[in-house]
Amino acid sequence: MTAPALRLQDIVKTFPGVRALDGVSFEVLPGEVHALLGENGAGKSTLMKVLGGIYQPDEGQIFIEEGPARMASPLDAKSKGVVFIHQELSLADELSVAENIYLGELPKRSFGRVDWATLYRKSAAILDRLNCGFTPQTRVGSLSIANKQMVEIARALTVEAKAVIFDEPTASLTDAEKVVLFDIINGLRDQGVGIVYISHRMDEIFTISDRISVLRDGAYRGSLITADTNEDEVTRLMIGRSLDLSHNLDPVEVGEVVLEAQGLSCGSLFQDVSFRVHSGEVVGFYGLVGAGRTEIAETLFGLRTASAGSIRILGEEVRINSPMDAITHGISLVPEDRKEQGLVLGMSCRDNMTLPQVGALTRGPFVDGSKEMAIFDTYHDKLEIKTPSWKQQAGNLSGGNQQKIVIGKWLSMQPKLLIVDEPTRGIDVGSKSEIHNLIRDLASQGYAVIVISSEMPEVLRVSDRVIAMFHGRIMREFTAQEVTEDSLVQAISGISPEKVA
Repeated sequence: MTAPALRLQDIVKTFPGVRALDGVSFEVLPGEVHALLGENGAGKSTLMKVLGGIYQPDEGQIFIEEGPARMASPLDAKSKGVVFIHQELSLADELSVAENIYLGELPKRSFGRVDWATLYRKSAAILDRLNCGFTPQTRVGSLSIANKQMVEIARALTVEAKAVIFDEPTASLTDAEKVVLFDIINGLRDQGVGIVYISHRMDEIFTISDRISVLRDGAYRGSLITADTNEDEVTRLMIGRSLDLSHNLDPVEVGEVVLEAQGLSCGSLFQDVSFRVHSGEVVGFYGLVGAGRTEIAETLFGLRTASAGSIRILGEEVRINSPMDAITHGISLVPEDRKEQGLVLGMSCRDNMTLPQVGALTRGPFVDGSKEMAIFDTYHDKLEIKTPSWKQQAGNLSGGNQQKIVIGKWLSMQPKLLIVDEPTRGIDVGSKSEIHNLIRDLASQGYAVIVISSEMPEVLRVSDRVIAMFHGRIMREFTAQEVTEDSLVQAISGISPEKVA
């Protein structure tokens, strides 16, 4: 039996009023990709912070290659061969690749001068190991997101890594960039490095991992061999129940046409787009990155200006040149990136929820707190938002509850049309199901809803109609009853119905 590259045994970590980790054990073998799963709040981040030296465990022990180890700090953890690739990039754009790789550890010559030759030579060796197509002298700010991710990985490999932890590494990557990342992970695995892979995306887990371990409520719930399990078994282990992962096949009775776009264009981003959305239905937009889905949403919300075409709301043609115009006409947008575009993370849950209408809630020079509380209480209960208090900062909530805050914020504006872009990005599987059910419930209450998603199961789960896009144009429109995965893939690949026939 191969000795683990890394082992955590009976780890306990308690914060005031919360037992975040309750005797958790976890290991990763050399040359293994071991996925760590759990809902938001299950304890994954706390466990990794203990491993990384950010937190000290109250009880339990860490072993590196069967030798006991104490992680006094992140730098200490790295020196012992445990390195992290964080979801949030932490690079200096104006510095070179080499300077970023060895930031804080630049090789020096006499009198404290940087040894540039050694710096570039050592950086080039690491970049060659990762098969990167850029040089150590390249300015980081000129790189794509995927290549910046490669620099983060290169930074981690300045030591002889025994275990590398990837935390949601594909959150900002395209499908093509994911392939490159997976090749690098497989390369590290072939070199005998143990990989811990944290992600909410089940398709990635089943593509890249050898084993899966699950945490729930701060406790270890078990490990599974990836090849011998399936998504339903993993989900039951994560949340204690099965989920309904079936497609939406129930026909719905729709109401009046809320939105009609006719010949809508926005430069080269999308052209001649026409569609309708009725009250009481969910219309899903699906396509590859660059197909124009998000750009259509941004045009409807006034973040972009249409170059041609018309928009009608309840039969009346309207001009939308700004988000204020869109809000006035009853259009709300839950954006793709809730942390950057949807929330002020340092503000309270209540203040985030009432932000778009704070002007209407003022009494003299002051905001009417009682009116704010009435709005917050309504949507806190309606959306079943889990937060200890309205005063809780939005940044401290789980991804699913943050998304509910953003949705509640726009529902409180009483919109005619709600657009939800990537509704479950970065959200665990249990919370995904809650958001999906919420979207269906909103449609049943008479809202007209547009959902934009990069996940095919999600689009099929929530939509009454699916619009497939390719290179800025609508290729086909399907009802929920007629759409299939094959026909949808063909449509977003640019294959017309005639070619299929």
